[in-house]
Amino acid sequence: MRISTAAGAVALAIVATPVAAQQPDVADLVRRIEALQQRVNQLERERRAPRPAPARAATPARQATPAPAAAPPVAAVVVVPPPRTPEVVRAEVDQALRGSLDGLAMRVPNTDTTVRLYGFIRLTGYTDFNGRNATDAASVQGIPLTGSAAARQTGGFDVTARSSRVGFDTRTETTWGRLDTTVEADFRGEIAQGGDLALRLRLAFAELSRGEWSFLAGQANSLWNEGLIEAYHDATNLNQSFIRQAQLRATRRFGANWTMQASLEAPYGDVTTQNGPIFSPVRLDGGASPVFDQAPDLLARLTWRDGPEEYVLRGLVRRLALDAEGTALGPGGSESSLGWGLAAHARLPLGRWMPPFGRDELLLMGHYGEGIGRYFAGNTFGQAALSDIATTAGTGYSLEPVPSYGGTIGYRRFWSDTLRSTVAYAYARQDFPDGIGFAPGSRGALSLNREMQQVIANLVWSPFAGSPTSRQPFGWLDLGVEYVFSRRDLEDGAQAAGPGGVGHGIANRLVAFGIARF
Repeated sequence: MRISTAAGAVALAIVATPVAAQQPDVADLVRRIEALQQRVNQLERERRAPRPAPARAATPARQATPAPAAAPPVAAVVVVPPPRTPEVVRAEVDQALRGSLDGLAMRVPNTDTTVRLYGFIRLTGYTDFNGRNATDAASVQGIPLTGSAAARQTGGFDVTARSSRVGFDTRTETTWGRLDTTVEADFRGEIAQGGDLALRLRLAFAELSRGEWSFLAGQANSLWNEGLIEAYHDATNLNQSFIRQAQLRATRRFGANWTMQASLEAPYGDVTTQNGPIFSPVRLDGGASPVFDQAPDLLARLTWRDGPEEYVLRGLVRRLALDAEGTALGPGGSESSLGWGLAAHARLPLGRWMPPFGRDELLLMGHYGEGIGRYFAGNTFGQAALSDIATTAGTGYSLEPVPSYGGTIGYRRFWSDTLRSTVAYAYARQDFPDGIGFAPGSRGALSLNREMQQVIANLVWSPFAGSPTSRQPFGWLDLGVEYVFSRRDLEDGAQAAGPGGVGHGIANRLVAFGIARF
């Protein structure tokens, strides 16, 4: 058909036009388009007009159809995109580098890895009302005894930022599953002369997750750990644990609520003698320690969680061993025993059952075991077991795990979206073996706390609680004050303290703090 022929001619003209030809102006383009439209209309009229009858000749001559006139050439039209503003460019770059972690995170270009930087700046000031306890990390088991030299001094004051923390983690999608890594440090290492603070490694681990399983290797929080109550003084609270150590861990999730975990964790034997606690990796009197580590600690944890509601059961088994041969307390044979512990806690969001309580929480925890020792570092650091090895010169000594039990109850009250308080009471008791006695006034006797109690009450203001993240549930800033009461009572009371001693110690501390997270 003629229209088809014309369209082909137009296409041929367009294709034949050199791309590098001079670009026409707008007026020229308009004229060419109008001419092309007129030619198309002419062809359409010719197609619709009636054709004349053919001439009746004996031998009619067939005339060739005249070729249609060639359409004027049309230059190629180059569409120029609108200019990209800086805002558009920034949005495209942000989307390209957006990671799978919240906070200060970005995706590494041309990879499937997200890197995040996190941490906080923490300033803590404290003052003691009675005995002087010259440390910001004052645990219950080490507060000054009433009547001691430290207790006769007036309470001290200090301010420190050494609990500030920095870390980074990564997330990578691999053919084996999702790989997460974390490296974290703070400044609570040894303090150099002049107030300089040493960087201390806290966490360094990698975890691979695939389906319902995940596997962790490195230094991580122990499965025994539980920071049950919200407290801000820097010490390890009574009945709480903040152990971090090398481990291999497996985790299995069952549905949306159940999680089961098991781990093999680095051992660190702790035994108390008349001369005080001794530990497996620490040299004793310039020689090897008689406390031996012979097997990893075994820990397990079972968790049911539904949002803020949580129930946890955890347990541990550890081997405790002494071998005096080749040490300052030798010669002698070897002794070993088994330590174990169980603990359970519940976090109850009261508003689920009683709406007037809103977001308020009730916290309950209890534990029992023998040889738990350092896993409750605020209670019995160094007292997994007792031994008379220091008084028997390494011959015929005994090794007795220490039974212990206790509990904690706490209540967290949300006064508003930005203001909250926690009040908690903790109690712990050790039932020391009858067959091992230490001389009154010795380091060993002064460390055996039969009973310990602690009360914590605080008020925390989080002005940016309306912008939470996974690492900042109440926003990036916390400001507050906290009161801490602690008491310890020695085994055998005043008799253990020696002549003129008092068998208990009491501490009252006021803490003010500010934490800026990033």
